[in-house]
Amino acid sequence: METLAYYNGKIGELDEVSVPFNDRSHWFGDGVYDATCAANHVAFALDEHIDRFFNSAEKTCIDPGIGKPELRALIQSLCKKVDCPDQFVYWQATRGGLARRKHAFPREEGDKACGGSGEQAAPPANLWVMIIPSEPADTTKSQTLLAVEDTRYLHCDIKTINLLPNVMAAERAAQAGYDEAVFHRNGRVTDCAHSNISILKDGVFRTAPTDSLILPGIARAHLIRYCEELGIPVDETAFTLDDLYDADEAILSSASKFCISVSAVDGKPVGGRAPELLGRLQDAAIAHFKRETVG
Repeated sequence: METLAYYNGKIGELDEVSVPFNDRSHWFGDGVYDATCAANHVAFALDEHIDRFFNSAEKTCIDPGIGKPELRALIQSLCKKVDCPDQFVYWQATRGGLARRKHAFPREEGDKACGGSGEQAAPPANLWVMIIPSEPADTTKSQTLLAVEDTRYLHCDIKTINLLPNVMAAERAAQAGYDEAVFHRNGRVTDCAHSNISILKDGVFRTAPTDSLILPGIARAHLIRYCEELGIPVDETAFTLDDLYDADEAILSSASKFCISVSAVDGKPVGGRAPELLGRLQDAAIAHFKRETVG
């Protein structure tokens, strides 16, 4: 197969698989997702991404309808069905129950309210998987950022499919000729439109705390681990736009970016003052990816 789409057991090319009209993703964006990349048909850091996926589902009272081992086996088996060995792997769960548009959850007889008895307030989720040919970003190429006020809601720690503010920010950056948008809230740097951002300053790796204002990125967690292995101090406290402008290096991280430098923010040159330290982190990221996806 050139591409793959999966919906509740149905498998086909992306333009062949349809989704029921009453799936709640259409009405409310009522779902959560996760994604990673694959090489040699092997999904990278899959267990960590599945753990985060289940965490997002729990916070939104969505029953994935499948266990972690079963989901892992399913995704790995689907990766093998796509011809290209280098892939972007995406999956999501939308709230179960194909019901007419209504804000409250669809319920089955006997279900209890979310957060009450612990039972889910809706039937098992609708499970989607998409796999397309894709290669990880080139870590030798830096990116430019446009600073955008963070107007997202206060559940940024949940990887929800409600991404309209991210989409609008990314488009605003693209129209202005930038590669990515970096969010700030009252001066504090939070996330980028589709990646985490961290900085290096005076030999210290600084990254925002994993509170409700940022997504707890898997690649971000990997960078912290590489720092610990390399003896690089880590500071998980909030930093500002001024800190970003003055950083020795600024770093984007995501499932496909791993560890990419930033060369400019709002048209002002940024970074370039700690290339050796940055290179050590990039080498560690690439080595980790190759180890896990050797086949």
